Amino acid sequence: MAMSTVAEPRILVALDFADAAAALALLARLDPARCGVKIGKELFTRGGPALVRQAVDAGFAVFLDLKFHDIPSTVAGACDAAADLGVWMLNVHAQGGPAMLAAARERLARRSARPLLIAVTVLTSLEAADLAAIGCPGEPDERALRLAALAWDAGLDGVVCSPLEAGAMRGCFGKDLRLVTPGVRPVSSGHQDQKRVMTPAAAIGAGAHHLVIGRPITTAPDPLRALAAIEAEINA
Repeated sequence: MAMSTVAEPRILVALDFADAAAALALLARLDPARCGVKIGKELFTRGGPALVRQAVDAGFAVFLDLKFHDIPSTVAGACDAAADLGVWMLNVHAQGGPAMLAAARERLARRSARPLLIAVTVLTSLEAADLAAIGCPGEPDERALRLAALAWDAGLDGVVCSPLEAGAMRGCFGKDLRLVTPGVRPVSSGHQDQKRVMTPAAAIGAGAHHLVIGRPITTAPDPLRALAAIEAEINA
């Protein structure tokens, strides 16, 4: 089970800031009863474990988005260290392969309470041409499903995928595999650097459990109001 005692959030606000002070300032304006937060590589590198603990202590469900990808023992140890921070969810790269995925799951299974473990499939910034350039020809959705199958077979809790792939994921794996979808943009927002995107309502309708949304909330003059607008868009 997850280590966090807060309700599982449908919306995860991406704290993609360059410094801890800006992230903490936004946390003070958000409501942990209405959203969780995602802490990624840049913010973690600058703010470190202390920032993660501050977010956890403030009552937020924290998705630690570090995408661990290394040899099995190294990834297993990293996941165990992340769990010590009290995060609600963490991720690894499915491209690390079956042995790495299994090692991460087995290490976390030793704990009396553990965070959710999910696997990244294909980044939402990648299209077919990008995959071909790195020697992986084919469409992103085909590769994402193949990598999701590795995560499913290894017993992970879910995957990170584009919302465009959520329907196919749900069809293949049912409701037991959690789908975490970045690349979600409200109707009024632009795509920024995401290429495979979908609106919040469409992503939920396709089967996503958790939506990762950054700039439409973090750069808004009133982040809670922006969050409320997204909630209304989903409910409508």
